[in-house]
Amino acid sequence: MTRTLVAYASKHGSTEEVARAVGSFLRDAGHDVDIRDASAVADVDPYDCVVLGGALYMGRWHTDARTFLRRHRVALEERALAVFALGPLKLEDDQVAGSRKQLGRTLTHLGAHPHFVTVFGGVVDPEKLRFPFSHMPKSDARDWSQIEAWAGQVARGFRDYVPAETV
Repeated sequence: MTRTLVAYASKHGSTEEVARAVGSFLRDAGHDVDIRDASAVADVDPYDCVVLGGALYMGRWHTDARTFLRRHRVALEERALAVFALGPLKLEDDQVAGSRKQLGRTLTHLGAHPHFVTVFGGVVDPEKLRFPFSHMPKSDARDWSQIEAWAGQVARGFRDYVPAETV
């Protein structure tokens, strides 16, 4: 059984919700899954595979997600890695592409080479935000069927992953 960590960097809870859903889908596919806040993960050595999620805020990926990649960079090179971000407030092609480009630049800058990368729609909950964002209209662009499909792709890919020390 593949031991998998799903780590999330979430400021207002939306990314955590997606991470928990991804973890649940992976568990249903037969993976042994731990779901943890990225800032609380001290060691990835117990895991064969890692999923890391974080939201894009003003064009920058969540600080805790970036810190996680820096802290565990060497260990992640020996594991299957999947990365997701919550970003655009509408799932229009240009907005998704822009968010994907922002995430790609961050991953390149950090020297990360994930096996799977995607961007999901983001969430605005004005009650949880400070001015001026507290005046934005409430929205949730997460497509749960897309999230489930991506998690299925990751589950299949991770199942085929063979850790380097067993080759």
